[in-house]
Amino acid sequence: MLEIRNVYKTFNPGTVNEKQALKGISLTLEDGDFVTVIGGNGAGKSTMLNAVAGVWPVDEGQIIIDGVDVTKLSEHKRAAYLGRVFQDPMTGTAATMGIEENLALAYRRGQHRTLRPGIRRKEREEYRELLKILGLGLEDRLTSKVGLLSGGQRQALTLLMATLKKPKLLLLDEHTAALDPKTAAKVLETTETIVNRDHLTTLMITHNMRDAIAHGNRLIMMMDGRIILDIRGEEKKKLTVEDLLHQFEIVSGEQFASDKAILG
Repeated sequence: MLEIRNVYKTFNPGTVNEKQALKGISLTLEDGDFVTVIGGNGAGKSTMLNAVAGVWPVDEGQIIIDGVDVTKLSEHKRAAYLGRVFQDPMTGTAATMGIEENLALAYRRGQHRTLRPGIRRKEREEYRELLKILGLGLEDRLTSKVGLLSGGQRQALTLLMATLKKPKLLLLDEHTAALDPKTAAKVLETTETIVNRDHLTTLMITHNMRDAIAHGNRLIMMMDGRIILDIRGEEKKKLTVEDLLHQFEIVSGEQFASDKAILG
């Protein structure tokens, strides 16, 4: 479903601020893979996700989604293949519009717009059923302005919107990092439910090793613009934070530096 082939990306080339963020990275995700991505600051996690999303062009290499080479496609054209949830809960929803209006926007993405009345009764009932999955009581607040919701409620709604059209690939960029632990756990639980229910191919960056181990069927660790660990199947099911740190030290020759990732 996703192929990243030998991708390089350097920011500010030829200047004192030059940073080689991706160094020939290659990764293949099969249909239905749920891959968690862990690594320290500057490892290249978000750079890789942004490369897939088309936020900026790559210097070398190819990005292929469901057999289609999207390397040269602009970000807005590539969006037809993707669902995306950002770290900031304020991103991804329209604050001045109601919950049902935000869902309607997501539902109509990529369709031709007409002058017909906005949201029909049947559609409204579908939204109500969808919102029940979140367990946040939002199904009884369809007309509430999204700007009045808490960060966790907005992030859960954004997740629902990103998956409404069952994208080819779901990109989650530390989507629980700004939430308190209890709310983050709820959003992650909902993520797992939706991903498994719809068999969505998913790439999830997290700053938390325990979350990276607990969720998904595969874990990759990045360092210095490269993938240094790729753990899946039974090996991942048995994995502990201590095991992961030990493997990191063997592969990298140094200790993992982020206390936040280890202790989170």
